[in-house]
Amino acid sequence: MTSSSFLFARHARLILLAVGLAVLAGCGFRLRGPQPMDFSTIHVGASQYSSLGIALRRQIALSGSTKVEEDASRAEVKLQILSNDRSREILSLAVTGRVREYELTQTIRFSLTNRDGTELIPPSALSARREYTFDDDLILGKEQEEALLYNDMESDLVRQLIRRLTTWKRS
Repeated sequence: MTSSSFLFARHARLILLAVGLAVLAGCGFRLRGPQPMDFSTIHVGASQYSSLGIALRRQIALSGSTKVEEDASRAEVKLQILSNDRSREILSLAVTGRVREYELTQTIRFSLTNRDGTELIPPSALSARREYTFDDDLILGKEQEEALLYNDMESDLVRQLIRRLTTWKRS
């Protein structure tokens, strides 16, 4: 490759990159920032020491529009976590009868009420599932993998729940 063809190729890539960025900016694309909620204070009915309670409080605080109120009587709305269930089911067995695959499931049931107890979001459930292969010879590693998968599912469920809260609007 000669130096002039190298310079042409380099300039062509820069021009192509500039055109691509201009098109992307022109279409209105922007990264999703914090999504405002339609209420100013919320009480989270989950232990402030549980991983779910910590994650919910953190994500609500990041919204920028809503403050977590620990005193339920002073909150505009109350998010009640009705249940947070985890389960593990066998998906497949090896010829020897040993477990080959598991399916992990985590389900959160919740409701949203206002100060006087009127349901804003009736009891609803959000679920996440993950599958993983299991090997008895790698038991410690597989236990850690399972814990990581549960953490991932919980993060996914918290994001889903926050999206539900941000889409709720007053009538």
